[in-house]
Amino acid sequence: MSYAVSAALQAAVFARVANDAAVQALVGSDVYDAVPSGTLPLTYVVLGEEDVRAWSNISANGAVHDFAIAVVSDAAGFSAAKAVAVAVNDALIDAPLMLSRGSLVTLDFLSARARRGKAPDGRRIDMRFRARVEDI
Repeated sequence: MSYAVSAALQAAVFARVANDAAVQALVGSDVYDAVPSGTLPLTYVVLGEEDVRAWSNISANGAVHDFAIAVVSDAAGFSAAKAVAVAVNDALIDAPLMLSRGSLVTLDFLSARARRGKAPDGRRIDMRFRARVEDI
């Protein structure tokens, strides 16, 4: 197993989502690695937690990264948040992510959970993705 590709994968995922034209059209530059302090935008994207486990073979050390990306919105209803979630999903699936270390083998959508947030009309969609990476 190797955790060595984790930072490179995170950087590539963040760059892909933050620079995607469809995501930018919906949230502008409001894509975060960590939620900033202060007043938050009405709708934003934030990278979430990550679970990693071994996935190696004879020729390469590797790992499976299950990671989350959340869309948070104060818009009434789920429509606005779902539009952003679709754009994030489209930006990642089948994307040729170039990592600064190692290589991406696959990137798949696993699941999503849409729920009401803390604000009376707030919405949150937590999406889970699975990346298989090799450190060769």
